[in-house]
Formats: sequence, structure tokens, C-alpha cells
Amino acid sequence: MTILLFGITKDIVGSPTLSVPTSSVTGKQVPKTVRELKQFLGDTYPELNKLSSLAVAVNHNYANDDDTINSYDEIALIPPVSGG
Repeated sequence: MTILLFGITKDIVGSPTLSVPTSSVTGKQVPKTVRELKQFLGDTYPELNKLSSLAVAVNHNYANDDDTINSYDEIALIPPVSGG
């Protein structure tokens, strides 16, 4: 599963994309929902937990925490933005 990163999320991870294993080879549970993905990413990159908000888009649409994700979905992390 490939995740597109923007803004501060890209800085935290150190790359514009991130690959998340889609099998349990790592011994960790494979994320099947947006909530599980956020938990997985927060465990792997604790600095992400410090963000005031973190939106997730799945296939170009904002996703809810209970939405199901698959390995073929296009997933993007959208950090909080500011501006005027």
C-alpha cells in the first residue's frame, strides 16, 4: 500500500511517499480501516500523533475513520493547513 504525503507529514516521514506492508510479515496487524492506518502510522512515526488534525483521503475523497482501505487504493495524508 503506497501513501502520498504532503506538508509536515512528508517532513516527518522524510519522503513524499510511504509504503505500508499489506501482509502481516512484520508481525503487526495489516491496516484495514482508516483508523487502523492512523494507528499504524502513529506507532511507526510518533511525531504524527502531535499534529492537531490529520485528514486521510482515499481515492481522491476524504475518508472517515471507519472506512475500509485496500492495497490498491490511492491514499493521501493531508496535514492541517493554515493561511488567510
